[in-house]
Amino acid sequence: MKKITLLFLLTVSLFGYTQNDESHFEKMVEAEMKSAASIQNFQVNPNTQNYDITYHELRFTVDPAVHYITGQVATTFTALSNMNTVVFDLANQLTVNSVSMNGNALSFSQNTTDELTINLPSTLTTGSVATVVINYQGAPPTSENAFTISTHSGVPVLWTLSEPFGARDWWPCKQDLNDKVNSIDVYIKAPITYTSVSNGLEQSAIDNGDGTKTTHFHHNYPIPAYLIAIAVTNYTIFNQQGGLGTAPSPYFPIVNYIYPETATSTQNSLSVTPGIINFFESILGPYPFRNEKYGHAQFGWGGGMEHTTVSFMGSWSRGLIAHEMAHQWFGNKVTCGTWKDIWLNEGITEYMSGMVVENFDGATGFVNWKIGKTNSITSLPGGNLYLTNTQALDVNRIFSSRLTYNKGSMVTNMIRYVMGDTAFLQALQNYLNDVNLSYNYAITTDFKSHIETSSNLDFTEFFNDWVYNEGYPTYNITAQNWGNGQAKITVNQTQSHPSVTYFEMPLLIRLNDGNGNTHDVTVNNTVNGEEFIVPVPFTVAGIEFDPNKDIISKNNTATLSNEDFNFDDTVVLYPNPSSANVHMMLPDNITLEEIVFFNNLGQKVSSFNEKDFSVENLPIGVYTVTIKTTEGLIHKNFIKK
Repeated sequence: MKKITLLFLLTVSLFGYTQNDESHFEKMVEAEMKSAASIQNFQVNPNTQNYDITYHELRFTVDPAVHYITGQVATTFTALSNMNTVVFDLANQLTVNSVSMNGNALSFSQNTTDELTINLPSTLTTGSVATVVINYQGAPPTSENAFTISTHSGVPVLWTLSEPFGARDWWPCKQDLNDKVNSIDVYIKAPITYTSVSNGLEQSAIDNGDGTKTTHFHHNYPIPAYLIAIAVTNYTIFNQQGGLGTAPSPYFPIVNYIYPETATSTQNSLSVTPGIINFFESILGPYPFRNEKYGHAQFGWGGGMEHTTVSFMGSWSRGLIAHEMAHQWFGNKVTCGTWKDIWLNEGITEYMSGMVVENFDGATGFVNWKIGKTNSITSLPGGNLYLTNTQALDVNRIFSSRLTYNKGSMVTNMIRYVMGDTAFLQALQNYLNDVNLSYNYAITTDFKSHIETSSNLDFTEFFNDWVYNEGYPTYNITAQNWGNGQAKITVNQTQSHPSVTYFEMPLLIRLNDGNGNTHDVTVNNTVNGEEFIVPVPFTVAGIEFDPNKDIISKNNTATLSNEDFNFDDTVVLYPNPSSANVHMMLPDNITLEEIVFFNNLGQKVSSFNEKDFSVENLPIGVYTVTIKTTEGLIHKNFIKK
């Protein structure tokens, strides 16, 4: 059994940002917030912390025309300390009829705080394993919409959506988001005219001879209570196939349960599913539940919910299909460890849907997708990605479309931009396959560790700027022709929020000659006013900053300076003033011979032969510097502070 902290992952990814798309996206996030509202009133139940669930056998009798459930749940668990009672979360509206262990009846009680307390026949010692069988029935509460009946075209439909604390509304469980069950068997007894759906692979569908049918599903991967789900209606089954055709398991089934009245249009929308899941396999590694299935079940919710192996879907946009599918990797396989780390699930998953745009629609479509995300992020000046303790109690903040989804996705894009594709994809695969994280949980520092290991880069400054602190930069970039096939680029930046003093980033700048020819240069900008001398194969006529829209920024300017070229200006000492290290910037076609420092008496006090040197040993004061080059002498003033 895996012990993990989990959270709900429900959203929609939209490709392009028309006004209608933006409105639809916000409605999806608003619905997600409403669904999660119960987190405000939920406290970790201390009475369920002394055992570890390893297996559930779940038997449900339901009719989608009736808001009622009859169930039998057999739960196998391991004692983490000596136990005389075992407590399960169960809504007060449901009535327990009996509890047994090894065929013997046990006494129990239900209190007014949604708890079922079972008295064990004797003390269960630490490490011991036991199984209790609970029989119950009742009309599940409707306040959280965890168990819902409705209709489609007049036909009854039933579905569950337990995120984050709704499982207790329809079955006795350990509701805390810290316990994954190793495996489950689900048996759904329903009128024979309907088709039933749950996690894992269907094992059988048996006619009971009384107008009902029992459908059995088995799921053999770790799963939390909130991702266990059922749905029942007159589904049409539409089968597809996923997989890249490589040994040892070349293919796996994609099973879609869809409403018959819209089957034709839904099948057309679902035609993208194999291509998307195969694309994800090609960049992320095998689909995490390959031994079972992937698929969708249609339901009456406005968006989607990524129940393990079967996403429940209320619509069929390509973006929603891609997003819920990507959650099978980021969320269901590796789950963020706290609400504060929610961007690891929603942000990375939303970026995967962006990579689908890139793969299927090309560069222009992907640029437009990134522009839409950045416009949302920069609509306000602040907003951190990693939540504070207080923010993690606020559902509106947890499910912020601007920050959790959009900023999370664009920060993921910038990580890729800094690392390069090869290191980025390797980091994602390593993260997903880490033995300590796989089918378990992860926090932000786990993800940072993997991208640093893959890239051999230090991302501390990056995470401080973009993950833990707030805001975005506005850039002012100027370019100037600098003689001898060179250009000088000067970078200035302001910040939208005071929590970040400077956003240090590599910057892609595109120079052009006015005749359709372009030349891209990348400068590693770390300070304001920084100047770079770069080679360029033509006289520069125009400049464009961040042409692929990879960086979260706003109101940038990029201009070509018409100032005359001055040879002396091509040589720069910086920082100036300085108390320690100094760098000399020199055009590539000029060779340094010597740097000589003179004090205010004209006395030579030091000399250097390298472009990087230290002035630590010089007294504080003003110096004249003579720089000897193959093109002559250059004189500069320098202040030692």
